[in-house]
Amino acid sequence: MFLSRQITKSTNDYWDNIECLKQEIKTTDTIVIGAGAGLSTAAGFTYTGQRFEDNFSDFIKKYGFRDMYSGGFYPFKSFEEHWAYWSRYIYINRYMDVDNGTYRRLFEMVKDKDYFVLTTNVDHQFQKAGFDKKRIFYTQGDYGLFQCSEPCCQKTYDNEKIIRRMYYEQKDMRIPSELIPRCPECGRPMTMNLRADDRFVQDEGWYKAAERYENFLRTRNNQHILFLELGVGFNTPTIIKYPFWQMTLKNPDAVYACVNYGEAFCPEQIKKQTICINGDISDIFESLI
Repeated sequence: MFLSRQITKSTNDYWDNIECLKQEIKTTDTIVIGAGAGLSTAAGFTYTGQRFEDNFSDFIKKYGFRDMYSGGFYPFKSFEEHWAYWSRYIYINRYMDVDNGTYRRLFEMVKDKDYFVLTTNVDHQFQKAGFDKKRIFYTQGDYGLFQCSEPCCQKTYDNEKIIRRMYYEQKDMRIPSELIPRCPECGRPMTMNLRADDRFVQDEGWYKAAERYENFLRTRNNQHILFLELGVGFNTPTIIKYPFWQMTLKNPDAVYACVNYGEAFCPEQIKKQTICINGDISDIFESLI
């Protein structure tokens, strides 16, 4: 549908685009937020550098891990060590309050609007910032949920209590054996409810959120609608980016806004309906308020 050549919207300068987006947020009927990893990075959830070194120095020393994400795929020899790593990973990215204010500023901008959030992020930061959980669709899972590793059933399980115990009770890069999580249905080891392969569990809550999102779009189809894409890359463009482009093209009253650091662009076909802002999302939010 779209030309292979994508363009950076640069006819206006940075501050003109900021003002255009500010006015669009103010006047639009509906806002659909599409959020990717770049939004959480802007909020301070970095997976490399000092934050990684401060929390995983022992694993870095032993295994030479270069970043938090790739370390999560390492084939540890024991569940005790596996969950020592993962409990830290989950704790600092899901249960610690480290948002630098980026998500809260976004909430202040849209809280009085008719909004819905579609996100590939799994760190729960939208709800922590005040967004209505019934207006959020987490498509790729949640750090706060376990599922059976098989899986034997389409169920997920809250993990906060056990993750906190793993985090605080681990020693020498191992958790106590009695804390290894097992499926209450079949006894197999648990794993994270994160979309990595065809074993990802889409539970009842997932399907209800998907239905709410589809209904939101269907009932506002021809409105003046802002598709606000924040920090979305090209790892999974079919979830947010491509659908936003397509819906903008089909609705002459729609506006597509792409806010991203180094990847703010749009297809030729929708350039007249597009606002692209290349920069740090946190700084841009401060300018919008």
